[in-house]
Amino acid sequence: MDLLLWGVLPYVSVALLIAGTLWRARFDRFGWTTHSTQPHESRLLRVGSPLFHFGMLFVVLGHVVGLLVPKGWTDAAGLSDHAYHLLAVSTGAVAGAAAAAGIGILLYRRVRVPAVRRATLRGDRLMYAVLVGAMLLGLTATVLNSTGMTNGYDYRDGVSLWFRSLFAFAPDHHLMAGAPLAFKLHVLFGFTLFALIPYSRLVHMFSAPLKYLFRPYLVYRRRDPGQLAERPSRRGWERVP
Repeated sequence: MDLLLWGVLPYVSVALLIAGTLWRARFDRFGWTTHSTQPHESRLLRVGSPLFHFGMLFVVLGHVVGLLVPKGWTDAAGLSDHAYHLLAVSTGAVAGAAAAAGIGILLYRRVRVPAVRRATLRGDRLMYAVLVGAMLLGLTATVLNSTGMTNGYDYRDGVSLWFRSLFAFAPDHHLMAGAPLAFKLHVLFGFTLFALIPYSRLVHMFSAPLKYLFRPYLVYRRRDPGQLAERPSRRGWERVP
């Protein structure tokens, strides 16, 4: 079972992610959208959406650092285990709480606003359940680990090493045997969410408007209304110089 869960399932999840994304890009381009419901309700959306998206951004960055940066690197940088733990818990708790509050507002909006509720697709209901489950399990694992209820378990000596072994196509599934249940469930929900991304509205994350950040400035010039009134009116098309 350990080999199936921690040695096979991650690759199946990534395969579904890649295959589903390529399929939608090829055959469902018009469905590649967030299915925005802003015209139906915007007051709750203006609060919940930034909280969720910015919270999740820092949650993802925290996972990248915690899973991909070896423990030896932080030790070499002079960051003690206590300082690293304090930094990870404090920033992770704030980011996780913001993301949880944001998704809570968005779900409340989706349930309470009839037009938004009707716009919810069947696959999105499953996606929301898995997403909320992964977030709650992540917060639970953080709380249990920070309060010492995991018997001193250090995920950087277990989950992180296992996760990095996946990139070498030699998953050391034995490292996950000693992980607390909350960590295991969080990982399972996370890979399930990866597999669901192409088949839900989450696919829009691959279409983030990054070019908008680097576009040139738009220059607006005010035209004198008096000059407009002086121009003679002409019928038909006007020649463009």
